Amino acid sequence: MNPSPAIIRPYRPADLDDLYRICLATADAGADGSALYSDPQLVGHHYAAPYGLFSPETAFVAEDEQGVGGYILGALDTRAFEARLEVDWWPSLRPRYTDPSGTPHQAWSADQRLAYLIHHPFPAPRRIVEPFPSHLHIDLLPRLQGQGLGRRLIDLWLETIAKMGSRGVHLGVNPANARAIRFYNIYGLDRLDLPVPNADPALFFTRSIAPPASRA
Repeated sequence: MNPSPAIIRPYRPADLDDLYRICLATADAGADGSALYSDPQLVGHHYAAPYGLFSPETAFVAEDEQGVGGYILGALDTRAFEARLEVDWWPSLRPRYTDPSGTPHQAWSADQRLAYLIHHPFPAPRRIVEPFPSHLHIDLLPRLQGQGLGRRLIDLWLETIAKMGSRGVHLGVNPANARAIRFYNIYGLDRLDLPVPNADPALFFTRSIAPPASRA
């Protein structure tokens, strides 16, 4: 008997641990990043959990018989989201993670690099945010890849933020994540190589969103 296909549904608060789990399992340029981090929650603190907590209206998950195996997350207004995290997210994490600024950054571990960003969040580049104010993150575990779920998730997410009034979206990609880059190219997102000092990543994809047609 063939397994039931995965479904896409809105994020629920009970999915938060799954966001952390999937984020870590795809944190090494799309592969499992468990060996990179001593603290398994660190990467999720940055790229997954805050979206479920502070922007659940733009969070969707893919779920099959084994459970949640993917998500698409993001924010309608990147600058407003950054400001919200500075008030409601980063301050609660800073006592838990030492700022490594006093040690040479060349010697930082993966944990220390992310701990630094908890204390010194790097804002999205202005040249990206002004024309493309929304942003997203998408991750799928290997068992859900190759089924068209990535396309369906992005279609749903773009439709959602278009209805919310977005005029454009961006996402950042690790240049080493060849599978993701290939997928975004096939999907039809616009690639933008934008060298930004101290920024990671320096490779972005964008999509302009036309305003809804006015009714006669």
